[in-house]
Amino acid sequence: MTDGSILDAFFEECEDLLVALTEGLSDMRDGQADDETVNAVFRAVHSIKGAAGAFSLEDLVGFAHTFETVLDEVRGGRLDADENLLRVLQRAGDVLSDLVDAARNDTPADQDQVAPVLDDLKSFLGDEGVVEEEFVFEALTLSFDEPAAPNRYHVTFSPGKEFYATGNDPLLIIRALQELGNTTVEIDTSGIPDTFEGYDWASGYLSWKIDLEGPQNDLPILEVFQFVEDLCDLKVSNIETDDPADIPVPFIADEPEQVEPSDTVAPIEIASEATTPEPPKPQKKPTTEKQAKRSNATLRVDPERVDRLINAVGELIINQSVISQRLEEAALPNSSDLFADLDDYKLLAREIQEGVMAIRAQPVKPLFQRMMRIAREAADATSKDVTLLTEGEGTEVDKIVVERLADPLTHMIRNAIDHGIETPDDREAAGKKRDGVLRLTASQRSGSIVIEIIDDGAGLNRPRIKEIAIEKGVIAPDAQLSDQEIDHLLFAPGFSTAKEVTNLSGRGVGMDVVKTAITALGGRIAISSVRGEGTTFSITLPLTLAVMDGMIIFVGGQTMVVPITSILETIRPTDADLSPIGLSSHLLRIRGDYVPIIDLADRLGTPPCKKALTDRVLLLIQTETVAQCALVVDDIFDQRQVVVKSMQGNYGEIAGISGATILGDGKIALIIDPEAIAASAPSLQGQNAMQQEDPIHVTS
Repeated sequence: MTDGSILDAFFEECEDLLVALTEGLSDMRDGQADDETVNAVFRAVHSIKGAAGAFSLEDLVGFAHTFETVLDEVRGGRLDADENLLRVLQRAGDVLSDLVDAARNDTPADQDQVAPVLDDLKSFLGDEGVVEEEFVFEALTLSFDEPAAPNRYHVTFSPGKEFYATGNDPLLIIRALQELGNTTVEIDTSGIPDTFEGYDWASGYLSWKIDLEGPQNDLPILEVFQFVEDLCDLKVSNIETDDPADIPVPFIADEPEQVEPSDTVAPIEIASEATTPEPPKPQKKPTTEKQAKRSNATLRVDPERVDRLINAVGELIINQSVISQRLEEAALPNSSDLFADLDDYKLLAREIQEGVMAIRAQPVKPLFQRMMRIAREAADATSKDVTLLTEGEGTEVDKIVVERLADPLTHMIRNAIDHGIETPDDREAAGKKRDGVLRLTASQRSGSIVIEIIDDGAGLNRPRIKEIAIEKGVIAPDAQLSDQEIDHLLFAPGFSTAKEVTNLSGRGVGMDVVKTAITALGGRIAISSVRGEGTTFSITLPLTLAVMDGMIIFVGGQTMVVPITSILETIRPTDADLSPIGLSSHLLRIRGDYVPIIDLADRLGTPPCKKALTDRVLLLIQTETVAQCALVVDDIFDQRQVVVKSMQGNYGEIAGISGATILGDGKIALIIDPEAIAASAPSLQGQNAMQQEDPIHVTS
């Protein structure tokens, strides 16, 4: 394994450790933490420090050392974890994450951010301060000064096949252990087959028994095995005390024979000096639920491989459409076994597609944890007390969607705290608690992911929003707008209700960026607000950007696709359902409401259909800018899965078109963007407060 790949593995491991750190600190802040939670937080910081020392990341090591010293005082009961300390610890976690990012990008750390938090941490340590450690960087291990009262450990180390396949060398591990103290090494060759028949040269048949004298606790030993702990069978025993503590979960190699530890030395867990030893746990067989969980968690796949697999699945779905088309053209009887086989093929293709998408899917939990930091910083900047609550952190969505959600959510969290939630004094005057509550939730609904940002603030001041829109020339002074249309004025380019420019708002950028980013992901955003009670922003996004369910339509002589998620229902109208308006337009009367009708052929510039509306089909769709509208199409063919192909690389952005797909007959079908079609329809310009095309003219 090259130095670069080892460093990449370190940063990947840091991501998991930082997640555990953030979770633990949040539990401590919420008063839900126990001793194990505090220990887990300490171990996360200590593991980052130890591995960072191996790569000479001095800024990261120095900060983590002070951080873990404070945590050690907390877990030892010598420091009370009050609100002030927990606030500093959370800020320290943010800085530690920044230092990891700086090391990953090979950029200098921002000392203006690091120094104040470092001083705050040291302030909790009294006059003694932080005891500096001397690190020796060699062989990816961290050497400690020999303690006054050395302990003795027995290590049984059995590398598996994967250990050698990744380029690791047992000799380097043994040399690293020798740096920790006096060692006695014994090799066990009993696992070597007696004959060459069936001998696997790639397997590791050897194991080592090592007696080590020196370290005061097990942590330096565990650090030596940090990057190979899942590739070997490892047992560590404290010969002196036989005290239990956590040891790495062993990797069970596919060996013909495993080397077992001595009967006189039971597998134990080793506690560091500052940790109160837990009661001994019963011995378990190597294959445990904990081991299986860890093995699954450490499986990492190159994203390019996943993308290639997704592309292959896309071709499979296209091939399925081709076969369906050929069977229809053959005019076979419906009783033919081929149709039953085709149905099985469709089910299998969908299962494969869902399985492959699940590989690239990831929970929104890391994203939500990033938002917790954004919320803390925004609350500090505005001198407000805000609690961010999260729900549905386990909701999974396409990795690309999660990555592109970071900026929009950042803008919305800051906006909710800066504009939505009142100051503590104003909240108290309104009969509310002084600290505001911001909720960030995620859930899956009908093949989409819905993310909501809910605050209990003052709600939207619609008269003020309309007044500013008139001042900026976004709408005409005599415009008659509904509450929903006024709310969506917030997404107009350059629109801002801030009275002065601050670090968080006032420059007229932010919510329009949110709108653009969400639309680019094929999603939509809606607003619901009650004056004095709060505001809810709802973002609806597809679970994946690669494959979607679409309705195949025929319009203007062309076959096209409309996303199923935007269609509420399909209607074959009668004369009683249509109400004329103006010279040539109509409204759809449905369940007591009147819905505007948009001719899709007219909007796309294709030849108009000469059929009457009663001979055509209406697709009732819903967008955030227009509550409901009906798209007129000539006919509906089918509903099926389609593979989404981007057109921006070759043709740029096309108004009303979100992409393209390949149908079963080999033809290219454009995928309609209902949101853009509805927003730019001339018949809706008088009603639409957020025209995104030609109807909008913003003047300075």
